[in-house]
Amino acid sequence: MPRPEVLERIKAVENEADEILADADDEADAIVAEAREEAETIVAEAREEADEAAEERLAAAREELDSEREEIVEDGERRRERLIEQAEQNEDEAVAFVIERFEEAVNAQA
Repeated sequence: MPRPEVLERIKAVENEADEILADADDEADAIVAEAREEAETIVAEAREEADEAAEERLAAAREELDSEREEIVEDGERRRERLIEQAEQNEDEAVAFVIERFEEAVNAQA
């Protein structure tokens, strides 16, 4: 092969190698971009799942607290009713005691 043809062939091969490298760079950039998009999608889905799980746990905790609060309120109401009953019983006894003392005081003066 004559020298000019060899040089042309070398140039052609170099150009072809440059094109292959450029194509490889473009393909690598596309792969990286696709991988980033996938990663962003995975992260977004994971965040969404974590938010949903947190909301579920929060809702369960609220239900539990509401249930406990309800029990405490009911217990307080039962205690209040017992205290009212005891106060009513004590009221009768107190009235009887006061009347008894009053009668004793009246009888002592007579």
